[in-house]
Amino acid sequence: MDYLSSSVTVDIRGIIKALNDKDLDSFKEAIESLFASIAYNNYTKNSIGEYEGYYASVLYAYLAGSGLNIVAEDVTSIGRMDLTIIFRDSVYILEFKVNGSNALNQIKNKDYATKYKSRYTDIYLIGIEFDSQSRNIANFEWERV
Repeated sequence: MDYLSSSVTVDIRGIIKALNDKDLDSFKEAIESLFASIAYNNYTKNSIGEYEGYYASVLYAYLAGSGLNIVAEDVTSIGRMDLTIIFRDSVYILEFKVNGSNALNQIKNKDYATKYKSRYTDIYLIGIEFDSQSRNIANFEWERV
């Protein structure tokens, strides 16, 4: 990774280390840092920060660029997960909301983890709620299945 700036390298390594260590507090911090680094003028004269798809796209692009195995809009028989990260023996199922609540409950209520239970021993459900005013995480909840 010598071709990357030192701050990018640290961020990517931090994400990978957090997933490897199953340290979701550090994973949350990395996401907060990512959104805090987006220039405020990207949000002026538009309402992009009010849409779930914006946050999902930014996070998707960031994680895909790090080389992680991710699935956007991961479908099941009763719905779809916003984003799934498959990392070694673990699966991280992410659901996003903006100015809302119960992202984690949606994952649990629709039992999204069932898709992966027969193949993975560690499954983490992560609900991330964004605030359109601060344009960052308002609530971050997780559970291990």
